[in-house]
Amino acid sequence: MKALQGVEGQVKWVEEPSPTCDVGQIRIRVAAAGLNRADLLQSAGLYPPPPGASQVLGLECSGVVSEVGPGSSWKIGDRVCALLAGGGMAQEVVVDARHALPVPEGLSLLEAAALPEVYSTAWLNLFQLAGLKPGEKVLLHAGASGVGSAAIQLCKAFGSPCWVTVGSSERLEYCQALGAQGGVVRTDGLDSLKSLGPFDVVLDPVGANYVESNLKLLALDGRWVLIGLMGGRKAELDLALVLGKRIQLLGSTLRSRDDQFKADLLSDLGQQVWPLFTERRLSPQLAKTFPIEEAQAAFTELASNQVSGKLVLVIDSSLV
Repeated sequence: MKALQGVEGQVKWVEEPSPTCDVGQIRIRVAAAGLNRADLLQSAGLYPPPPGASQVLGLECSGVVSEVGPGSSWKIGDRVCALLAGGGMAQEVVVDARHALPVPEGLSLLEAAALPEVYSTAWLNLFQLAGLKPGEKVLLHAGASGVGSAAIQLCKAFGSPCWVTVGSSERLEYCQALGAQGGVVRTDGLDSLKSLGPFDVVLDPVGANYVESNLKLLALDGRWVLIGLMGGRKAELDLALVLGKRIQLLGSTLRSRDDQFKADLLSDLGQQVWPLFTERRLSPQLAKTFPIEEAQAAFTELASNQVSGKLVLVIDSSLV
């Protein structure tokens, strides 16, 4: 099979051995794969996959089941999307059958490729870890990103008003159209958020640059969920504010979680979130698609930090 590999900071469509399909697994003929910031880091040699995971890029994909291992209830021909530790940007991928979900009714395989990673991330961190409750106020940094776009919609669907920080006024308008109450353009500073807070939950992929602001903006018993380090890894932390406000700082990653954790997460997602796509209360924010032959252009575009929503690579155009 052919697959996308990161080679010296570039991505290349190369020949790779086909994986074997074992007990409890399914083989997916891949139609499309979502592009995530983790793919950028891996292609640059900065984020190796967990032990035992495929070296091929791609943390999510959509496609058609082409082989079913013993112990799985999926059937050949089922349309699915899957959460992966790697391997999605290939002509086929083998995955734990519990890590796949059906393509929501009414959605295309292209749209479905943009769902698993960002909705899993948003659901895990806001609702499972932070315990977000209806009516609580949320601050989403990088609100126009794939995860941010999913988080805005989930907050709206489950009754929690949210605000965002973004890179431009156009991206702020995009977030408000999705359901955000408002927010700020980061170059204008975060001080104006004080009048909108305090916030019960902060979802933070930025890290060091926003430490001081997060502590000031969080409410009593606030939860700060750190999911990335786009703004650096080291910062001073005023522990008096942490203590006085009883703030919980939660570091969270998904890719390295074990198979059972991911299976439980996908099961919860399938029950709580997936029906909302059919009801049109959630929608994939598919910004742009690229044929796999133009993968480098897609990686370059994502790296520009100008994308609102998700980029998707088309692997097999005959399926979409």
